[in-house]
Amino acid sequence: MTMVLPAGEGIAGRDLKRRLKRAETGQRLRALALTAPLLLFVLVAFVLPIGLMLFRAVYDPDVARVAPRTVAALAQWDERSQPDEAVYAAMAADLKDAQAHQEVGLLGKRINYELPGSRSNVIATARQVTRLRAGPYKEAMIGIDPLWGGTEVWSILKRAGSPATSFYLLAAIDLHRNAENAIVAVAPDQAIFVDVFLRTFWIATLVTLATAFLGYPVAFMIASLPRRTGNLLLILVLLPFWTSLLVRTTAWVVLLQTNGPINDVLLGLGLVHERLQLIFQRSGTLIAMTHIQLPFTILPIYSVMLTVQPGVTRAARSLGATSFTAFRRIYFPLTLPGVGAGCLLTWILSLGYYITPALVGGPKDQMVSSLVAQYMNRELNWGMASALGGLLLILTLLVYGVYTRLVGVDRVRLG
Repeated sequence: MTMVLPAGEGIAGRDLKRRLKRAETGQRLRALALTAPLLLFVLVAFVLPIGLMLFRAVYDPDVARVAPRTVAALAQWDERSQPDEAVYAAMAADLKDAQAHQEVGLLGKRINYELPGSRSNVIATARQVTRLRAGPYKEAMIGIDPLWGGTEVWSILKRAGSPATSFYLLAAIDLHRNAENAIVAVAPDQAIFVDVFLRTFWIATLVTLATAFLGYPVAFMIASLPRRTGNLLLILVLLPFWTSLLVRTTAWVVLLQTNGPINDVLLGLGLVHERLQLIFQRSGTLIAMTHIQLPFTILPIYSVMLTVQPGVTRAARSLGATSFTAFRRIYFPLTLPGVGAGCLLTWILSLGYYITPALVGGPKDQMVSSLVAQYMNRELNWGMASALGGLLLILTLLVYGVYTRLVGVDRVRLG
């Protein structure tokens, strides 16, 4: 027998549902209002700069903006023979406008990226062209500078005429487009970026292994000691965070000098017979970076060790396992999520080091970050800096993806 509710009770039920829905909506809006400042900060300070960096790596509008007539005239050029008079006339008009607006340097700089030494030629040609009142411009420009008599500079202008470009990303992996527009490797004496990327990953890996080797026993000791003593040691581990990275790196510059304290101690103990060159080479970079990154490896391992119950290893020993066997088969596997998290954090942070390799390392120890700083601050080549930074980000995400797929993101624990 079906019970039929009175009409009043049905209306009251629907009204209760509406009020509950309004209450839930209000809670969601309040939660969104509380998290909105954080989301806005992440968007403005993190997502937007990275997006602009990736965009700048494939976007270069300078040639299209400074030389629009030349770009339009070169659209029909076959790239085999010299361009006709119309292309030269368009180039002359663009150079006159660029000279008037003081933008010739942008055009010369972009050509100079692919044809080194041509920036001064472009600037000198612009000054001479402004004196020409009429054509023919082809003979006049070739007479001013033989640069305009070949096809290479025109091929560069045609490729660079499109705002969307692959030039910077190709250059970041030691590739470029030749006269036939085919992607080929650069000359061996110009191939530097792949080596720098490999060096960066290798240094980051060595630092990660060193911090794991040194940090695991320290974390185990802190987790095994009584709470009061362990907290005191933990404060000592955190002490480096109270000083800036520059101060810590400068301290290592003093310690690692040939006449510094470390060499004095080694000589005093008789461990070496002559002073070692520890600074301005790879060993100094590894020592300083390992010291700086050690807390980042210790803390995740320590936080996971706190969750391991001491009775687990005692139970294994009561069943006949030795202390080493209980550690190897029970305790160490339980702490692997912390080891993985600490090593991953240290490895990713080590990829972006700039100050420490610059102050402690030698010319062969500079990492990708130093090249990014060079292109941004000295050469003002934002496209190349963005390409290097974007490629480093993509490679890091790929390695992180492989790691999480092999290990599992649920096993990566920071506490």
